[in-house]
Amino acid sequence: MQFAIVDIETTGGAPSGGGITEIAVVLHDGEKITGEFQTLLNPQQYIPGFITGLTGIDQQMVADAPVFEEIADELWELLKDRVFVAHNVNFDFSFIREAFSKNGKTWNPPRLCTVRMARKAIPGMGSYSLGRLCESLRIPILARHRAMGDAKATAILFDKIIREKSDIVYSSLKKNSGESYLPPNFPLSKFRQIPEACGVYYMLNAKGKVIYVGKANNIKERFKGHFSGKVLPQLKQKLKEEVTDLKWQITGSEFMALLIEMLEIKRIWPIYNSALKSPKSLWGIFHYQDGSGFSRFQISKTTKNLRPLETFFSQEEAKQYLQSATETYQLCGKLNGLHKVSCNHLNGATCLGACFSNESPKSYNQRAEEWVQLLSTSKKDILIKLEGRSKDEVAACVFSGGVLTRYGFVASTEVEIEQLEKVNPVPETFYILRQYLHQFDLSQITVLERKIEESPWILNFG
Repeated sequence: MQFAIVDIETTGGAPSGGGITEIAVVLHDGEKITGEFQTLLNPQQYIPGFITGLTGIDQQMVADAPVFEEIADELWELLKDRVFVAHNVNFDFSFIREAFSKNGKTWNPPRLCTVRMARKAIPGMGSYSLGRLCESLRIPILARHRAMGDAKATAILFDKIIREKSDIVYSSLKKNSGESYLPPNFPLSKFRQIPEACGVYYMLNAKGKVIYVGKANNIKERFKGHFSGKVLPQLKQKLKEEVTDLKWQITGSEFMALLIEMLEIKRIWPIYNSALKSPKSLWGIFHYQDGSGFSRFQISKTTKNLRPLETFFSQEEAKQYLQSATETYQLCGKLNGLHKVSCNHLNGATCLGACFSNESPKSYNQRAEEWVQLLSTSKKDILIKLEGRSKDEVAACVFSGGVLTRYGFVASTEVEIEQLEKVNPVPETFYILRQYLHQFDLSQITVLERKIEESPWILNFG
């Protein structure tokens, strides 16, 4: 088996925006070093001062160096059919993959991380940074923070591991281990414990502090996805550098996961969760009856004089919500202003004929009224029951004025409100309820009698 041990220096930042300033490759056949490659690269962008201070590479040094495109074919031949090895492998891999991608090459080799392998082969070290490892193991680094100096030191470390603990190297290469995607300081044993179930998860740093909260239908796949995709590369890199542990709670349904995720973000305020903003609402869905007697729903900007059925932060949000309700209740897209032609000219339309005189206003309005009543009911104090975390359990939520005030998981279909945990009202739970409301059966919703001493949570859209 052939290995390519690689180190790069960069301008910093994320692969999509940063550039490579130097690359070094040390070839290894599993027994010895067989070749080397090294070059400075012109990143075609500014090199920050702190990067120059760290690496010694400045703008003048790379001015006449080749750009990546000029060495892409040669580098491709060096890396092709070899296992890609690096210290904190995902960093080097992501930059090189991005550079190859810009040159029309798709590159996805098997990968090994010497940080992760060293943790197994040499347990108990205080730090697994390249500098500290080499100092402890008396591995010389001829030029720290230069590509060839670090690549040669990594090659010596790799050679030591493969000679003394070859089983660690080859077991790490097993297909679908998930190891190559994981942050360098996240234990593979922990990754294997993560459930493939719906719930909320908490990423923790080395100090045990929650730095990110998320929800997923499959927690294990979502956690892996944080580090294997191209979405939000800057967040991915920050999380990759800091996360050392993961906790989770199973919720049984996506609806419950969304609610609990929102409550936990508001409770903890993790550093890497985006700020949750509530912009001023501008659009509403209005209800009226036309001259032919059909109920109609129209999206329009809100005014002080007219009260909408629902209020939204954007026209597109209102449109998506109306489209979903139109399909659920088999209403007419043309009557609701979603399209201009009769529904019988459209594929997949759920309309039963109101727009082409094939249904009476009476039968049509009955379905429209069901939706209106459901919206009206959601503004009251209601109890919603849905599937729990197991077949013997029920999840229950209490909403007051559309905002979550209690929730819990109980072992009986007979839910006592006092059993449920009280929560501080978070206005954003209103929008989660609205998003999922039409998916619930009316049998899942119970209207509660409000106690006199309790005041409803009022949302102010003014």
